[in-house]
Order: sequence, then structure tokens, then C-alpha cells
Amino acid sequence: MNSPLPLSRRQWLRNTACGFGALALQDILRAASDPLSARIPGVTPKAKRVIFLFMAGGPSQMDLFDPKPYITERHGQTVQSPLRAEVTQVGTEKYLALGAMAPVQPRGQSGTTISDLMPHLASVADDLCLLRGMNADNPQHAGATLQFHTGTFAEVRPSMGAWISYGLGTENKDLPSFVSVQPGGVREYGSAFLPAIHQGTALSVPLDDKTSPVQNLRNASPTAEAQRARIDLMQRMNRRLTGQLQGDPGMEGMIQNLELAFRMQTTTPQIVDISRETDATKQLYGIGGKDTDKNGRACLLARKLSEAGVRFVQVTMGGWDHHGDIRGNLPKLCAQTDQPVAALLKDLKSRGLLEDTLVLWSGEFGRTPWSQDLSGTAPIDKHGREHQPESFCAWMAGGGVKPGLTFGTTDDMGYRVVEGRIHVHDLHATLLHQLGIDHTRLTWRHLGRDFRLTDVYGEVVREILA
Repeated sequence: MNSPLPLSRRQWLRNTACGFGALALQDILRAASDPLSARIPGVTPKAKRVIFLFMAGGPSQMDLFDPKPYITERHGQTVQSPLRAEVTQVGTEKYLALGAMAPVQPRGQSGTTISDLMPHLASVADDLCLLRGMNADNPQHAGATLQFHTGTFAEVRPSMGAWISYGLGTENKDLPSFVSVQPGGVREYGSAFLPAIHQGTALSVPLDDKTSPVQNLRNASPTAEAQRARIDLMQRMNRRLTGQLQGDPGMEGMIQNLELAFRMQTTTPQIVDISRETDATKQLYGIGGKDTDKNGRACLLARKLSEAGVRFVQVTMGGWDHHGDIRGNLPKLCAQTDQPVAALLKDLKSRGLLEDTLVLWSGEFGRTPWSQDLSGTAPIDKHGREHQPESFCAWMAGGGVKPGLTFGTTDDMGYRVVEGRIHVHDLHATLLHQLGIDHTRLTWRHLGRDFRLTDVYGEVVREILA
């Protein structure tokens, strides 16, 4: 006897019932027919949504947030390598201490240390929860980036935005629950084995106020009625094919995405239209500025989308991979990102949104306290820094984390975490907790076992929670 539900939907019900025992039955049944419907979290949430600002390439924590007097005093001198003898890092054979590129000083009443290269962020220091003891496992960009986004660096897994979409749905049925602005690789915003509806919607950053950040958003039909008729025809054909296949997750995702795309054509143009913002708001974000225009538009889009009900907005800002001439290149990246990022926090706070919006800023790893010279002949002022997953800095703001707190300590060299270690799995567990989700119960059965964002690891870092 055939099941009344397609295979993928029966699987969804099974996964939802097992993964969210605290959900009411009506929420589970509604979610079966509408995977993006808003759902009741398992525990009391402090945040409703997340904005993830990903600094691709690995920002140098020592130059921005965690200066080390030991390294500064020995700038240009050889330091003893803390690496195992069998570990080789190209271009670091001399292990010369490399001091901070600019003064890193206490800011605000909290005394949070922030570089002079980030004066705008320094102005909101008391809103930040600075995490100095971050830790990851992979020293290469691709693997570390995947681990930060998906919880693993060796397999194809759903991204954290997809997991959150699956867990909570969207606050606005006319918008996707997960949007990725200036995205990197598709695996950074993909849904993997979760239903396709939870994959992030990729948005570009418009170069002017006339260009839409969403591709193919314009309705090509002469009228909305004609467009609806075209969609209905395609949906009937898709459902007939799905019935013949006795349920197919890919086809189910296509059907759902077609309906969402149709709704987006009506509501999204107004939401992503930056020209509707006031001149004061544009100036706050640095839109029109020589260095800040692109990232300013990206951060403003993040605020507009979050305010409209998107659960997870990810903004990628690349260029932080400074293996050479970090003294010349780091100030440029800070000039491009500092004002837009600080403006996002100020704008959210002024609108009453920061309280229940969790903002996360991080790269995939940090950089070494000793210098790297790939040429072997450059003067130390032209050196860069190698990758360092052993310790790095991230910060969070809003969403129920303690403002003005600095958590975590590294050794005198700035290499190993000695107190307050937060692994990427712990960060994911904490982020889900603030959204009202028990990370051990957010699961999906795939290939015969239950998968989750934190794999079999992760502890909520309660010390940083307000």
C-alpha cells in the first residue's frame, strides 16, 4: 500500500519528529507541507536571526585584536618555533617575530583591544564579545573554510545556514530563509542532503542603485496572471513526474523553489532596493566611498534582509590571505570593511534589531606571530604571515551574548590557547543554542545514521552568554 506522502516528505516527518521532540505536532505537520514555515524552537531563544560576516582568507588576530608584547619586543629576531619537528611551513624557516602592523589599544569602557586600523569598530567596542581562543583543525583555506561553514572539512555536508533554515524556517514566507551575499564556493551555502529549499540564495552586490542583486528576478510574463498560469503548468508536470518516481527530493525542492521564486518576484525588488534608503544611512555604511562602497552595500543588504525576516544572512568579504607585505595590504582591507561592519551594528542597534540578531565576525583561521617570506630575500617590513588554526580571534554581538566581554587567552607568543578555548564545533553549538535549538537534536538521517552540524562534538560556551 502506497504511503499518502512522497518519500522525501515522509523522511522529512521522520527526521523532524526525531530531531525536534519539543515541537508541537501541528508544527511538524505544517512543516511537512511547507519546509520554510516558522517553527517553535526547542528552548527559549535569545536570537531570532543570524548575520555571519565571513572574512575569507584568515585575518591576523595579532594585528587586529590580540597583540603580544613578547613578539613586539623581539620584532625581527628569531623566536623558538612551537611547531613539531616534522611540521614544515613554507617561507617561515627563520621564525622571525613580526610585531603588530599598528597599535592595538583598549577601547570603550570595556577595554576591548582593537587596532588603530579599525577606528569605526573601536567606536562600538562595548557591543562586542571578543573571542580570543578560537580553534580549528585544518591549516588550509579550503578545508578550514568548509569546517567553519559546515562543521567538517572532509565531506559534503549542509552549511550552518541550511541547518538553521531546516531548524527554524523563515519569518517571511515570501523570502528565502537563508541568503548568501558575495558568496564563495557553493558548498559554503549549500544544503547537501537536506531538502534543496534550505540551500542559501546567492546574491551579488550591485554596483549601482539600478542593478538588482538577485539574478533573473524580473517577471518576463506580460502580467502576474500569465506568470501564475505558467508556474501552475510547470508544477503540474513536476508533481506528475514526482508521483511516477514515488517521491524525489530533488524534484520536491524544485517545486518548492519555483513557488518561492514566484513570491520573491513581488516582494524582493522593494526589499533589496538600496536607493530607497536615506542619504544618512548610505553615508553611515560608506556607500559611494572609494574603499567602502561594495562592502557597504553588502552590509546594508544584510540589514534589510534580516529586518524583512531572513533567518540567516551570510556576507563574505575576501582578501585577508596575507602571506606577503601584510604591512601594506592589511590597512587596505581594514579600510574596505571597518566602516561597513561597524555601521551594520550601529544600524541594527538604532532599529532595535541587535537585541535579537546575532552577528558573528570571523575568518576560517588566524595567522602566525612569526613572519613569512616566500621570496627568501625580502626585508622584514615586506613579510607576511602563515596560516594558524591553532588560535585566532572572532567576535559576536547582540543575540544574547555578553557585550564588552573578552573571552579566551593565548600564550605569550600568541600561538596556543591557554584559557577559554572555543573550537568551531563549540561556536556552532552556541550559535544554535542562542536560536533556541539544542545542537544535539538538530539531526537528519542520511546513509543510515543521524548527521548534525556539530557532528559528535560541541559544547555551548555559557561563559559568553548574557
